[in-house]
Amino acid sequence: MKARKASKKIKTIAGRLVRELKRKLPSTIFNKYAMNLELFAKVLLQKRSDNNKIYSLHEPHVKCYTKGKEHKKFEFGSKVSILITQKTGVIVGALNFNETFHDSKTLPDALQQYERLTGKQAKDVFLDRGYRGPKIINQTNLHTPKPNPLITKSNRNKHKRRAAIEPTIGHLKHDYRMIRNYLKGAIGDQMNVMLSAAAMNFKRIMNLWKQGLRCFFKRIFILNKLLHQTKVDFLRGD
Repeated sequence: MKARKASKKIKTIAGRLVRELKRKLPSTIFNKYAMNLELFAKVLLQKRSDNNKIYSLHEPHVKCYTKGKEHKKFEFGSKVSILITQKTGVIVGALNFNETFHDSKTLPDALQQYERLTGKQAKDVFLDRGYRGPKIINQTNLHTPKPNPLITKSNRNKHKRRAAIEPTIGHLKHDYRMIRNYLKGAIGDQMNVMLSAAAMNFKRIMNLWKQGLRCFFKRIFILNKLLHQTKVDFLRGD
């Protein structure tokens, strides 16, 4: 009861300040801060059951997403779509969305980005159950797991391989700074996703280069050791 009363008092004071600013500010200053004042007025008028609510004053585009998990029922931010290859696990698509539509609605844009980056059209895409909906998009077959006793062994293995994207998303969040974005606005969200995906791909390439260099120097060391032993044996033979 006390918390509700205090919240109502703060809202009353804020509404009074916004009305006084609109009434008393000179026209030159008012035009400069008109968008901010409209944002404040919208926050004061919004209710719990309204759509497109404002959750953050410095990031008005932030949306609330229902996770459906017991430990984390809601998340505030934006939606991200990630595509990886099944064989190599390289990220071939990363897009940010600032809307709360269904996951299946993100597929056309994600496939379009994949075609633009690789110059190829995906034949088969394996998804989780959250993407249930269309089966074909622009000649690309969409596969979601479902009870099917007649499923082939190849498709079953591909559905199992799809789970490899979960640790990739975890690494993007916790190792490549995608879990919290410090860039401004919706463009900053898009930049953060692309930079995180590019950094992870670059790290994979660097690891491959390190492995190659390690094997190269290891072979040189072994060859040098063999030459030294051959030289010693040759001197002993003399």
